[in-house]
Parts: sequence; structure tokens; C-alpha cells
Amino acid sequence: MANTAEQQRERFTNFTPYEMKKGEEYMSDDMLQHFKGLLLQWKQELMEEVDRTMHHMQEDAANYADPSDRATQEEEFSLELRTRDRERKLIKKIDKTIDRIDKDDYGFCDQCGVEIGTRRLEARPTATLCIDCKTLAEIREKQTGI
Repeated sequence: MANTAEQQRERFTNFTPYEMKKGEEYMSDDMLQHFKGLLLQWKQELMEEVDRTMHHMQEDAANYADPSDRATQEEEFSLELRTRDRERKLIKKIDKTIDRIDKDDYGFCDQCGVEIGTRRLEARPTATLCIDCKTLAEIREKQTGI
């Protein structure tokens, strides 16, 4: 029942990249709607995955007599639940990002204020930092271990 990383990548990248029109302003209404649509689609796919996991766990829950079989099933369920927990956190992040779009506060770096860029946002629609600030944050994180 678990999806491969390739299947998930394919699902989450199945979109048409935004093409800026000549003279179009960064984060125009059309562009904001494009990103909001991406986020809503991504959230919907994650919610469907949660439902599939719930059905899978309910249907496949068995009380195996063999301890090895029981342990295998418990480990599989544990992995699925950890994945769903990460996705639950991602859904919260998606909701916050949609809220930022609605408040017209999307697409600009939280630290330095520059444009994050459409290609970066298509790769990571929930990004709040430009690539330079994100790189510096990761370097600091490695150095300090925080």
C-alpha cells in the first residue's frame, strides 16, 4: 500500500509551470491563483493518502500468531504513521501558505524581502526564504547543530 518515492514525486510534480506574461508583475493575481491551485491540489492528494492509510490499516490489521509476522506488521504500520505525521505537518504548512496568499503576503523572502522566484516556489510552494537566505540558514544549522 505504501507509495514509492517516484510515485509521490510524479503526483506532486504533475502541473503546468507558470509562464509569466510579458510585462506581468511578480505575484500578480494570476500567479497567486496558480500557486494557490498547486497548494490546494497538493493538500487534496495528501488528504487522500491519509484516507488510504486509514483504510489500509483497518483492513489489514490482523492478529498474527507468529511473533515475526506481528512485528513486521507493526513496523509497517509504524512507518506509515510516521509518514502520515510528516504529511499532517506539511498540510498545516500548506494551510499557512494558502493563508499568506489570501493576505497577499506570498512569494517574498521573510528574511531579506527579495522575490523568492517562481521556479523555486514551484519546486517548494511552501518556501518562505529565498535560496540565498535558505542556504545561509542551512550552513548556520550545520555549524551550530541547531
